[in-house]
Amino acid sequence: MKKTVKSIVSILLSLMFIVTLASCNTVDATGLWENATYLRDMEFGNGEKTVVVEVKAGEEQITFTVNTDESTVGAALLEHELIAGESSQYGLYVKVVNGITADYDVDMSYWAFYINGEYAMTGVDSTEITEGAVYRLEYTK
Repeated sequence: MKKTVKSIVSILLSLMFIVTLASCNTVDATGLWENATYLRDMEFGNGEKTVVVEVKAGEEQITFTVNTDESTVGAALLEHELIAGESSQYGLYVKVVNGITADYDVDMSYWAFYINGEYAMTGVDSTEITEGAVYRLEYTK
């Protein structure tokens, strides 16, 4: 009887441990959108170029359409204060998108940048605007 109880308790504790570990590896979007500046798709600016940027955090996603005369994605987003970050020798390190902060130094989160569904090999500030491309900034942890 003691072995059975110990086995059951051991199994339950193991399951709880596994569930706890699994939840640590997922993006917990609870509360992320509470600080968001915009909660729905928005269009900004007047310009000859159009930049479509999806912003994804957890299960939520909105799209910004930016009309601009800027030459890079980063400049177009900065123009409308849709992103913020720190400049370094490697370019702009985006920490805030749509009012949502991701800071690797604090909680190992960051904003991943994609172009047409592919992970970008350039930063937002050095990515030239390509008409028809879809850019995505995704909260990643």
